[in-house]
Amino acid sequence: MRIEIEPGVRLFVDIEGLGHEPVGPELREKPTLILIHGGPGFDHTAFRPFFSRFTDLCQVVYYDQRGHGRSDPRPADEWVLDVFADDVVRLCDALGVTKPIVLGQSFGGFVAQRYLARHPEHPSKVVLSSTSHHFGLERKIERFGALGGPDAAAATREFWENPGPASWAVYEKHCRHLYNTQPKNPNAGGWMVFKPEILFAHTRTELRDMDLTPGLSKVQCPVLVMAGEEDPVTPPQDAEEIVAALPAPWVQFERFAGVGHGAWRDDPEAAERVLRAFLSPRAQAEASASSLP
Repeated sequence: MRIEIEPGVRLFVDIEGLGHEPVGPELREKPTLILIHGGPGFDHTAFRPFFSRFTDLCQVVYYDQRGHGRSDPRPADEWVLDVFADDVVRLCDALGVTKPIVLGQSFGGFVAQRYLARHPEHPSKVVLSSTSHHFGLERKIERFGALGGPDAAAATREFWENPGPASWAVYEKHCRHLYNTQPKNPNAGGWMVFKPEILFAHTRTELRDMDLTPGLSKVQCPVLVMAGEEDPVTPPQDAEEIVAALPAPWVQFERFAGVGHGAWRDDPEAAERVLRAFLSPRAQAEASASSLP
């Protein structure tokens, strides 16, 4: 379905699981998990079917960000982090969701970091998964080169410095298969609606000088940072720097050995164990208690 979050702006939204469940004589409200997909230019389908397993804990909201996927097209001047971050609040307002749990994967983690900076009081918890706080090109080139040799290193530099159809085609050939240590779901490519023009535009503009760490000092809720040790596009050193910028009482850092970009793609059992513990109501209560003076 498409939901209007402000006049003329409609996002594609899919919701899985009950928001309230019968428990004895009560109808108990469950937390809502908002999933912010990667990209830019990609869509929510990379979260499927893994996140279906959390509907016992949360109502799960998938959506395509403004202009992405199955959401309505929007002009290029709206493809910026501040707009995407504010859309999380707009979406919650439209759905009647308060104090969501927000998970941002990769580029979605950029959005989640801006959301934390602009709306620190809004979420109950946040997960930053396989993401970065900056462009970090030289670090990317080094990691892709170590995994794929000189061709991968050269393709990485060319695409991220000169994004466009030709450089993307070479990057797809030499680099994209290096994102993960396990084979991709062969069906998943058919699920996704890819809009490369958004990827190219964001890489040429806002990504170049991005520095998200200053806003992380405003955090007022538990934040789980997840990083794969073998991730070449958002290397674990980026996660370490994000963790260092977050207030220590609120942060939990989980590194996954043998894992690339998106822990659930390469080690679903470990990813589920970590996420399930963090998403549980008990984790929220313990974190809140530990933050008290």
